[in-house]
Amino acid sequence: MSDPVIKRALVSVSDKTGIVDFCGELSRLGVEIFSTGGTLKTLQDAGIAASSISTITGFPEIMDGRVKTLHPKIHGGLLAVRENLDHCSQAKENGIDFIDLVVVNLYPFEATVAKPDVTFEDAIENIDIGGPSMLRSAAKNNESVTVVTDSADYGLVLQEMKENNGATRRATRLQLALKVFELTSRYDRAIASYLSGAVRGTQQAAAAMTVTLERELDMRYGENPHQSAGLYRLTDENGSRSFGDFFEKLHGKELSYNNMLDIAAATALIEEFRGEEPTVVIIKHTNPCGVAQAPTLVEAYRRAFSTDTQAPFGGIIVFNRPLDLETAKAVNEIFTEILIAPAFEDGVLDLLVKKKDRRLVQQNHALPKRGWDFKSTPFGMLVQERDCKTVAKEDLTIVTKRQPTEEEVADLMFAWKICKHIKSNTILYVKNRQTFGVGAGQMSRVDSSKIARWKASEVGLDLHGSVVASDAFFPFADGLLAAAEAGVTAVIQPGGSIRDNEVIEAADANNLAMLFTGMRHFKH
Repeated sequence: MSDPVIKRALVSVSDKTGIVDFCGELSRLGVEIFSTGGTLKTLQDAGIAASSISTITGFPEIMDGRVKTLHPKIHGGLLAVRENLDHCSQAKENGIDFIDLVVVNLYPFEATVAKPDVTFEDAIENIDIGGPSMLRSAAKNNESVTVVTDSADYGLVLQEMKENNGATRRATRLQLALKVFELTSRYDRAIASYLSGAVRGTQQAAAAMTVTLERELDMRYGENPHQSAGLYRLTDENGSRSFGDFFEKLHGKELSYNNMLDIAAATALIEEFRGEEPTVVIIKHTNPCGVAQAPTLVEAYRRAFSTDTQAPFGGIIVFNRPLDLETAKAVNEIFTEILIAPAFEDGVLDLLVKKKDRRLVQQNHALPKRGWDFKSTPFGMLVQERDCKTVAKEDLTIVTKRQPTEEEVADLMFAWKICKHIKSNTILYVKNRQTFGVGAGQMSRVDSSKIARWKASEVGLDLHGSVVASDAFFPFADGLLAAAEAGVTAVIQPGGSIRDNEVIEAADANNLAMLFTGMRHFKH
């Protein structure tokens, strides 16, 4: 059987990226184009000859477009086996013409339900019915029909048509059909997951979950040279996410496995300060070693750097504002692995690219707030809701006799945003919206406090007048007493220990203000 020539195409896309150019080329190749709703208007406005799907069905689009392609003349034209004489005879008897090419992508259900303010009605309206039906019909009949769901495949289809007298190759049609069933399977799973959460009244991991991983980037190796690794585009019930969706590498050698972990840690933390005054975060081995806010970006950087003047070498620095030349000159005084910013002002790249081993990354979009975290074990996959919750000032409970000052509350809130991004056990000292001592990942909370105090003393930072944050409750009063000894004036912690009263009494005895959040932030 020879490859069927594409003579008639059905085009109906939600994402119109590249569709005008693609259909313009199809038209020049003599393909007759039929389309629906907004796609039809887009093509006609661009001067491309396209007819309404109603000219095939003889029936108007009705019910706000819910019913337009679910018709025998559409699905008969897609499903008819061209080599089956009975099929061809029935098609002729019923006035059904073959459709050789289907170009369809689906209503953006996953993107819609990922919005924090999505309503149930909006979600339901973004469940595509006709699209998946046409895709599945076309993909089933891939012997004769070419089906395209991804704008990235437009060029391939056009190239093959030009090289193959208007036809695509069998292997290509089969590969495109595979992409259809991968898409519709994922799409249905996303809908089932959303409705499962709606039934339960909360976002919970579904009883079954479909996760697709598609290699996006090769890593030279994993955490260590003897481990192979790659970065995979993740598609699950909350949509598809990839590195390229959020970031653009502007300069430097390829990113490594460890770089990716650090980028994830750095950007997750800087997101806490999106829209706030200039903030700089310095990361080393996924833990923040310095964070500060200031009226200018360069001052914020110098204050963050002063928290720990050794760890930033070879670290990752991320900014919540476009990187300006003055700050870039300050950063350029040391070697850093990666700099991440929402933009780079004039002259900055010219300066920074002189160090070839440094990577420069632009963050183009905010990271999603909702979604799942996945962690693999040798015996299964752990799935949890991403820790995106926070507390507002009005949610805090003052449990001590002394009330905190406004300045202390500002520092406590700053510290609380940071401590949830530090490996447990976490003790964090903050003063004037600057980290003064970071104690991370210790088996005992007292040990974390000792390390934080030692790090502060190493760089000459005075903890008197600082505040302290703990990611989980103080199980004993000793951790709080260690902080009081260091000179802190206020404490923020979740509370919830059976010894809370002892800890509160110790705070009162040392004239400390203490706030409970009612929420812990373990990070393993």
